[in-house]
Amino acid sequence: MKQISTDAPWSGGYVRHALGVNVASDHSRSVLPVEALVGLALRRNPKRAHLLVSRVLAKHVPTEPGIATSAGQLLGLLVRRELQVPSAAGPDAATGSLTAVIDEAAGRLARFLDGDTAPSDGTAPDEDGRRRRLADLAGLGELLARWQSELPGVVTIGYAETATGLGQLVAGQLGTYYIHSTRQSSSGVEPYGAFEEMHSHATSHQLLPTSRAALNLAETVVLVDDELSTGSTIINTIRELHRTAPHRHYVVASLVDLRSPSDRDRFEDLARELGSRISAVALAQGSIQLPETLASDAAELISRIPLSRAAVPASSRIQLLDLRGIVPPFRSARFGVAGRLDPDQPEGIADALAANLGGRGEAGARVLVLATEEFMALPLAVAGALQDLRPDTDIRYSTSTRSPIAALDEPDYAIRSGIAFGSDDDAPDGPGPRFAYNFTHPGGRFDTVLIMAEPGTAESGLLGPGKIAEAVSAWADDVRLVMLPVQQPFPTPLLGPAFGSYPPEDVQWLLKDLSSAQLEAPREEREAAIQSGKASYAESLPQEFEPSPEYGALFQSALESTAVRIAHAVGTLTEQVLKLRGNAPVLVSLARAGTPIGILMKRWAWEVHGLKLPHYAISIVRGLGIDQTALGYLASRHNPDDVMFVDGWTGKGAIARELAAAVELFRQTDGPAFRPDLAVLADPGHSVRIFGTRDDYLVPSACLNSTVSGLVSRTVFNKALIGPGDFHGAKFYSELSGSDVSRDFLAAVTAQFSGVRDDVLRAAAHAPSDIAGLPEADWSGWSAVEQISRSFGINNVNLVKPGVGETTRVLLRRVPWKVLVRPEAVPELAHVLHLAEQRGVEVLEVPDLAYSCVGLIHPVHTPGATGADGRAVVDV
Repeated sequence: MKQISTDAPWSGGYVRHALGVNVASDHSRSVLPVEALVGLALRRNPKRAHLLVSRVLAKHVPTEPGIATSAGQLLGLLVRRELQVPSAAGPDAATGSLTAVIDEAAGRLARFLDGDTAPSDGTAPDEDGRRRRLADLAGLGELLARWQSELPGVVTIGYAETATGLGQLVAGQLGTYYIHSTRQSSSGVEPYGAFEEMHSHATSHQLLPTSRAALNLAETVVLVDDELSTGSTIINTIRELHRTAPHRHYVVASLVDLRSPSDRDRFEDLARELGSRISAVALAQGSIQLPETLASDAAELISRIPLSRAAVPASSRIQLLDLRGIVPPFRSARFGVAGRLDPDQPEGIADALAANLGGRGEAGARVLVLATEEFMALPLAVAGALQDLRPDTDIRYSTSTRSPIAALDEPDYAIRSGIAFGSDDDAPDGPGPRFAYNFTHPGGRFDTVLIMAEPGTAESGLLGPGKIAEAVSAWADDVRLVMLPVQQPFPTPLLGPAFGSYPPEDVQWLLKDLSSAQLEAPREEREAAIQSGKASYAESLPQEFEPSPEYGALFQSALESTAVRIAHAVGTLTEQVLKLRGNAPVLVSLARAGTPIGILMKRWAWEVHGLKLPHYAISIVRGLGIDQTALGYLASRHNPDDVMFVDGWTGKGAIARELAAAVELFRQTDGPAFRPDLAVLADPGHSVRIFGTRDDYLVPSACLNSTVSGLVSRTVFNKALIGPGDFHGAKFYSELSGSDVSRDFLAAVTAQFSGVRDDVLRAAAHAPSDIAGLPEADWSGWSAVEQISRSFGINNVNLVKPGVGETTRVLLRRVPWKVLVRPEAVPELAHVLHLAEQRGVEVLEVPDLAYSCVGLIHPVHTPGATGADGRAVVDV
């Protein structure tokens, strides 16, 4: 363990000498000494008199962002070693090698802490020395970053308010899902659990995940706090988590662990009680000595210390830097996120800050990035990015807090100065006094303070008498108040014309826009990756084609011949859905084949009944089910009982089964129970009960890809692009607008509504109002597919794609082998025969075929053939 120089006074010395409080390191279990990581101060809180003040947390002490970041990442490495999971750093990344990296990183961090003291006279640091220090810090960061990799089955939870940023650093190092507890209101999200931190100034915590599955299904939970004193908060948390969903292993990670032997025994007792494993890691472990008279002695001493330094007349300018229309909204970790921040977020904000600073950030200037309460991780990353942009500027980072602490300007006391200010009743983190520390004493002041308030905080809660901007302005030459876009629990739905060619009133896309991502690949390359198991079919896209004039003519011909038939089926289907959902259904189309059908149903309800129905498009991926984030979004805004899922047609019924499994999983993990009802325009497979027709005929929207579906691609689930809390993704092919017939299809069918209206309504008047009265789903289509699979020696139903729509998709996207057609259906299959001829695919007439046509994927090459798990079929 690296020792720290004792030349500078320890920032816990005053409390040690005045009150007899002392800390000691257990060198055998520490990678850094306790004294290197914390000092001591006194709380204005009768529940606990003393306070451990971290030198690396960047909460109460303005800290170089590289030091705070490295400390959190180093703690993440200790967790990785505890879990005995090597990183992807290379073949030598075994536990022994990881220990060597931990020791090296701890030694480097110790050297930075040894020299982390500002000149006592307030002069600027040596420029060359500062650049060398930053280069060394960057080297430490690169060392730690090499050991980042994803740990499946693990979630990380950080504690508000102090450890929200630390927890995300640990989660980022481990590559896990991350959520932090919060003291804020639920924001419309059902709380997952609540627990108490009895010694804290504000005791109540809760978790607000928009998806509970990540927490419920995890085998290991990592709990991150800045310190462990007794472990009571951890015990309360584990009990609450285990009551909701038992976990195999709990790892408690802290910067400093000062539990007594009896407190450590409580962890072991709890582990035996729950039948789980509980372990703890910390950068420093040791003990703390607390005199029996500490409470009374501290109260008497605190009574002689002013609450905060006397204010001086404000001398600075307060500028409002509004980034709400400049940087995109981002997701708060209180709702669950990927542990690793998207670097574009902090870098974009840092670019704006650097440009706004101008000459205020010249060489030798001191700049403080001051965040507020729970909002810690992103501002820390912004401070680090700003330091990269301004290497000659001394950038520090800290946050405000709810904790009232006695400030005393002594070199061996950890809180040398403080300011107090108020917050409004409607502040995101609630009303009450707030505090910020250690930048108003001589030698601690900054030239510029950048206040990064919790997104969503009203300007009135930050500006004006008694608020944070005015309080800070009394102690800095220049104050910039940075306003950021509000953080929402769920992403914002996409709307046309910014995404897709449908008008915004037609559909809200619960998707992430991946238009700038390169997801397409040549058919052979893409299918080779799928076949080899290197990628799921849902991770990429087939190349989108622009229809030829000849094929466009086929579409137009099919549309003209089927528009009336489709309009009748749309009306029949919509009337069923209105009865089943009490005239107030929420239409949720399965993108993308279901989207135009959902729009047509929405238009029928409006034109025939004057009902304005909400309509969304949602992703369903074979083997992964429905987008769980999108289901959470729907459950937060609508009664799940009102939702009706919509698709274009059925083949053998795989999507109906996928839907049922997906909503059941969501019920088990998240609580809300959606009905597994699926309404389809055409059900030739006899696999659903809610349908417009069971005839197998051409729905013209099956002829084309994006050019009849709002110029939107098939949906994508690619972990490199879709993180926790994101919707599944899709692309908007705006470059194909010249060939777009999406609106033409809708207009042609809608124009026939008046002609079929009376017939549809007469039939609907006698239709059942309960799903039990609708025709059974006998799955005869599935039986027919199994028979075809046996007859042609395929012996794999996943290679058999029944129905006009599915056959069309085989010819457009897969490697087709044969096309089977029912002789009497040939006149309606011009587009299928045209595609088969183009691709050299054999067409066989099969009397008594259960479908109009069936497409067979090549059973030898199998590119594009995917099973129910979304993986390629290799052995057929």
